[in-house]
Amino acid sequence: MSTHVFAALVTAQGIAANNRGLNEGNTTTLQKLIWNEQVHTTVSAESIRFALRRRLAESGPCNRTYEDDTRLNSWKDPKFSGWSNSNGDVYVDDDLLGFMIAEAGRSEGGDAAEEGKGAAEEAATGKKAKQPKGTATVRRAVLELTRAVSLTPWSGDVTFNAASPGATPSAQKKGSNPVPYATEMHATRYQYGMALTPGRLRKAERAQVALRGLCALGEVAGNHGRFLFDFSPESVVFRITDDPAPRLLFSFEMRDGQPAIPSLIQKVRAGDILAKELVIGGAVVTGLTSEERAALSGAKLFDGVRAACDQACQNIPSQARL
Repeated sequence: MSTHVFAALVTAQGIAANNRGLNEGNTTTLQKLIWNEQVHTTVSAESIRFALRRRLAESGPCNRTYEDDTRLNSWKDPKFSGWSNSNGDVYVDDDLLGFMIAEAGRSEGGDAAEEGKGAAEEAATGKKAKQPKGTATVRRAVLELTRAVSLTPWSGDVTFNAASPGATPSAQKKGSNPVPYATEMHATRYQYGMALTPGRLRKAERAQVALRGLCALGEVAGNHGRFLFDFSPESVVFRITDDPAPRLLFSFEMRDGQPAIPSLIQKVRAGDILAKELVIGGAVVTGLTSEERAALSGAKLFDGVRAACDQACQNIPSQARL
């Protein structure tokens, strides 16, 4: 059987605001969705992946790196040549996060000689000439991440501000008057989930690298980064199992002002999740009632997230295989 690793993570309380340039008039907006029939703010999985890639680079070279000075990505192996054989050496980010190269067919790319050849063939035979097809080189991500959703509804908080005259070169063009703008904000926590099957990795031990990277995320850019927001988890639930279904995504909800996991505990009581598969760490452990602790008998409980992450890494088989 395959070993699967799932996790539900929730951040500490912070103030989220947008830095992607999305705006309505002079108001920079947060991304939002309807969740449990109320408006919540959200952060894309792509933003979390981007921040994780930076953490992965600390454990070894990555194929894709982002250059802050040029604001461009650079590639060490843009053709992903290491994947051409089963024993090839591949980069950690490609192994975990996947990749894709899409090449358009020549007819789409406007190759005049090829198009002329096709037209001549049609005229001579009276049959429709075959068009060159595009190609794609794809590896699906082994580490899958959900979109992050705020743990509390957005109440509509907006600040109104004014940049000082000439605060930026572009502001100088507006003369000597302050430049007004508004910013949507949300004081909240974010929860998201992950899934991976170590046996699908070229190097199974990279599953541990992924867990440690997610537990060490700092700022996640993209949808909420105008103010510093610590995206490392304040609480985490790991599940290491041969069950292919996660069953714990978005398990956190607020109880007495703190995150709690009543739906997860109910699934343990119902037998859908085995307590012995779970490693739980962080503030959520402190808030467990005596009845909840009894229901989780057999799970590994830790007051700290890092200790829980260390235990989860130890619980992953060293040679997990399909």
